[in-house]
Amino acid sequence: MVKKCALLILFLLGMQSDSFSQEIKMFTLADFDLRGNVKSCLVRTDYGKEEFDFDKDGRLTKSVTRYNEQDYDITRYLYENGELIEKRVENYRDNIFDKSISIANFYTIDSLPERKITEEIISYTKEFLEQNEYHYDSDGNLIKIVHTDNDGVDETLVGYETVNGETTQTFTLNGVVQESVRTSSRKTVNDLVEKIVLTKKFLEGTPYAATENVFDANQKLLSQTEFKYDDEIKQLAATKTINYTYDPQGALARTETKIGNSLATKTYIYQFDKGQEGENANWIKQIITPENTYSTRRVKYYQMEPESVVVE
Repeated sequence: MVKKCALLILFLLGMQSDSFSQEIKMFTLADFDLRGNVKSCLVRTDYGKEEFDFDKDGRLTKSVTRYNEQDYDITRYLYENGELIEKRVENYRDNIFDKSISIANFYTIDSLPERKITEEIISYTKEFLEQNEYHYDSDGNLIKIVHTDNDGVDETLVGYETVNGETTQTFTLNGVVQESVRTSSRKTVNDLVEKIVLTKKFLEGTPYAATENVFDANQKLLSQTEFKYDDEIKQLAATKTINYTYDPQGALARTETKIGNSLATKTYIYQFDKGQEGENANWIKQIITPENTYSTRRVKYYQMEPESVVVE
């Protein structure tokens, strides 16, 4: 799926909106619908510009959101031994660095006896904001998150259950279920395998919302259905469904959005950069019809190092 960079960067910059912490994620080229040896990508949006820098391993190292020439946000990522060890979010207003709304995340990784990641979040005014400890079992599964802030300590336990090939991951905060993620698979009429991920949100033990995502074998999103609790039928009911279709190159070609009895269709047209072919081609202009809105990207690449020649 072609990702909307504006929405993604807001997720990257923002604090967790859920009442409990989620697992740390490192972002790579794939999260921005980029391929090949990309060094940077400049995206022009309707509200400003997005700039993304990547290392040679394809990991995001810096992102810049420019609202105008004077107002912008910069996020920097630092890695060590393949692990994220630092993230800094720096905010500038009227070209002046604003310490009051800028934060830094520091990560400490312990591997013995079991893997544990400690995340400390502090402001640039050196004020403690929160700490999160992520505990894993011997198989690398997240099993517990301990969250500490000025209001106290919360503990989220993560349980796993597999029944008839379906695996359910359940997040329980201080003894109350907050979220469950059920992953299953099915075969299509063409004998292809699809993965189904159903995420439910709970309030006081009762599900109030859910999202079902269906992916193909290449992890491309095929459909997304949103559910809300319906007071009349006393259960979750589908409120919105989006179906995604891709072209032979894997780029998003069409979406169909159904809300109630209404159906809205969008078509995506691309211009690709020169010099990049096949699976490593990146789009530099995307036009969406029928609105005729468009986004443009300027992609720069790392120069390929010449292969060494061995003379015998």
